[in-house]
Amino acid sequence: MFVMIADIQLKDGAEEDFKNWFAESNKVLCNFPGFISRKFLKSSDGSYRILVEHESKETFIKMHQSPEHEKVHPTGHSFMSADPQRKTYTVAAE
Repeated sequence: MFVMIADIQLKDGAEEDFKNWFAESNKVLCNFPGFISRKFLKSSDGSYRILVEHESKETFIKMHQSPEHEKVHPTGHSFMSADPQRKTYTVAAE
């Protein structure tokens, strides 16, 4: 399994709009082969993180480079006050 975790910073007052956009964009992105899950997380300290799980790095890249992703991605960024800080992982053990 391939996992991408992105720490994000939202603009003040943008959380509800971002959550709505996130839910709508999931309806598009969940249809890609290899997609497992995509979650928007909020910590008790108020920080935010996105967690994406795919069957492989290859299926993640195909989704990430798709026209559908290119269409929904800029809207998500419009709610952010800084670029996301991304890290990728492969699952070493379960």
